[in-house]
Amino acid sequence: MNIITHQLIDNELCGKPVMVENGKSQVEYTTTSRMAADESGLVHGGFIFGLADYAAMLAVNHPNVVLGGADVKFLKPVKAGESVHALASVESVSGKKQMVSVTVSRGEEVVFKGDFACFVLEKHVLG
Repeated sequence: MNIITHQLIDNELCGKPVMVENGKSQVEYTTTSRMAADESGLVHGGFIFGLADYAAMLAVNHPNVVLGGADVKFLKPVKAGESVHALASVESVSGKKQMVSVTVSRGEEVVFKGDFACFVLEKHVLG
């Protein structure tokens, strides 16, 4: 795994990469009580989106990749303490734009699906 993007990501908040290779990635984490939105332990969707977004960035794996947009569906709730993993795959490349499909699962159960429009810029977005 030679990761060359998003190198300062907090793995507790966005997940730990377990595979990055040739337009694909897998990222996983165990949700925590800090991610809960209410007393029931419902994990705020932003944390699931963050996991999926990070997996998409790793699938592209370029120092200047940024997210341009996403079409996502939250399919099942996630509770604090549950482990989830994201699988991402680059589906198409057209110039600077790469479309990445991401699925987040809890075990075998899919909880989130998304298509991420990622752009590889000539220089860093803040440069």
